[in-house]
Amino acid sequence: MLSRARPAAVRTLRTLSTWSAVPAGPPDPILGVTEAFKADKDPRKINLGVGAYRDENGKPYVLPSVLKAEEIITASKADKEYLPITGLADFTKLAAKLAYGADSAPLQEGRISSTQSISGTGALRIGGAFLARHYPHSKTIFLPVPSWGNHTPVFRDSGLEVKGYRYFDKKTVGLDFAGLKEDLRNAPEKSIVLLHACAHNPTGVDPTPEQWAEISDICKERGLFPFFDMAYQGFASGNTARDAFALRHFVKEGHQVALAQSFAKNMGLYGERVGLFSLTTSSPEEKARVDSQVKIIVRPMYSNPPIHGARIAGTILGSPELYTQWESEVAGMANRIISMRDKLYDTLTHDLKTPGEWRHIKSQIGMFSFTGLTPPQTKALAEKAHIYMTGDGRISMAGLNGGNIVYFAEGVNAAVRGDL
Repeated sequence: MLSRARPAAVRTLRTLSTWSAVPAGPPDPILGVTEAFKADKDPRKINLGVGAYRDENGKPYVLPSVLKAEEIITASKADKEYLPITGLADFTKLAAKLAYGADSAPLQEGRISSTQSISGTGALRIGGAFLARHYPHSKTIFLPVPSWGNHTPVFRDSGLEVKGYRYFDKKTVGLDFAGLKEDLRNAPEKSIVLLHACAHNPTGVDPTPEQWAEISDICKERGLFPFFDMAYQGFASGNTARDAFALRHFVKEGHQVALAQSFAKNMGLYGERVGLFSLTTSSPEEKARVDSQVKIIVRPMYSNPPIHGARIAGTILGSPELYTQWESEVAGMANRIISMRDKLYDTLTHDLKTPGEWRHIKSQIGMFSFTGLTPPQTKALAEKAHIYMTGDGRISMAGLNGGNIVYFAEGVNAAVRGDL
């Protein structure tokens, strides 16, 4: 039998993959830290890269109020039907109330358009797409430098141009307020500006109430549109009203705002992906039109949001007993982190007399802290002391506890002195 030789062109075609030209993407800096940590076999190892709360024993923490809410939901034998496009109404109303305050004029007058989102990231994505499509004055959003690493790709993929304004002063390890004000004043009129409502990620540096008032005035003078990212309400200071000060002040001053909320940190609902996107409008009629356009954005994106996490958050926010318990629990988490800041400062400053000024450890707020450590120092800490953080020196304070904080401080001290 004669064999049939295939033409060379056919053989070549079948050896080439459709995806042969796809380049490898850069590794995620946070996930890379976690992978290195997991591969390390040293029992002293510490992971300070993960952005999730850990208890005093370094373990994930499920809030007791969340467990009680789940018991109530299970007992109710609720169905698993699809939610509406904008989510669970009981949750969205209560989440907006938590953010804006019960006495908020837009809330009382029915002028807040809100939709449940896939946590805070999803809220930002919906907001970016809505502004790219409907904000009439600008397609540019200004982010603080630095900002959460996912802000830039989220807004770029939404169709907005991303620029920056000064925020962090490396020399003082604090807020560059003069630079911030100058950059906002020089931004084109009616640009969009992203503001971290509290517990700025990644620096932990927040404006004071007086500084927030100045920022509000500048935004009003320049007609800038404020887009707040509030991922840590209650988790920053332990007080939900205090952490919402900036948002509520802007609204009280007459700004129309956009807001992205997350319940990952303050309720520990990381994997449930519970969030809210909202906009203040000028009238209930305008709200209805905005609602209709938000639905048009969400429908082809993911159709409708998941139900279980929204039921948990809605049950907690809707029950006076559970709400009080949750406020106590979130304050407890915040206070534990604050105590770790105090302990770290005291150990570095008084016990070890580590060179440098470490007061910023206490003045920063929330889960993260910019330590001021350099990339070579963070590399040495990982390789020699088995302490893992991002290369820019950002640490998650939640990763510190009574069992490892002295070891961490000793490692920092050795790195700063060049002894590693």
